[in-house]
Amino acid sequence: MATEIERKFLLASDDWRKEIETTIVMGQGYLNDAASVQQGVQNVSMRVRLEGSDARINIKSRELGASRQEFDYLIPVADGEALLKLCVGGRIEKHRHHVRHGGHLWEIDEFLGDNAGLVVAEIELDSVDEAFARPSWLGREVTELLRYYNLNLASYPYAQWSAEEQAASDA
Repeated sequence: MATEIERKFLLASDDWRKEIETTIVMGQGYLNDAASVQQGVQNVSMRVRLEGSDARINIKSRELGASRQEFDYLIPVADGEALLKLCVGGRIEKHRHHVRHGGHLWEIDEFLGDNAGLVVAEIELDSVDEAFARPSWLGREVTELLRYYNLNLASYPYAQWSAEEQAASDA
């Protein structure tokens, strides 16, 4: 069993773009919906993802915050494509950019489709209280806000958010 410790942030500027090492095209969907997880009917989110030339199935526990249980497995691409057709809610399309800063790898997700306009930076840490260098392009932290979780973006995409939600005035 693996524990994922991840924090999410909005971006304060586009300065990160000049530091991109790699970009991966991703498409993903969920085999369960956000409501069933939020209501406690299910204790995990189950995601299918096509990323570059790979396919993965991913299961994450429903804890809110930076630390969750995570199980992630490579699967045959044909299985991933078939499972995507079984997914509920919308499909998440994004470009994931890898940027290194201060000894950490940042994953910056630039969303497309119904989530176009949303860009979120994520950092995986070894412990919840691990210190890290904050890049100048990093904005508000949104780790605790459910609407920024990909599971929720599949059912309540950025295009449907109010101006207040898009401005992250509650972050």
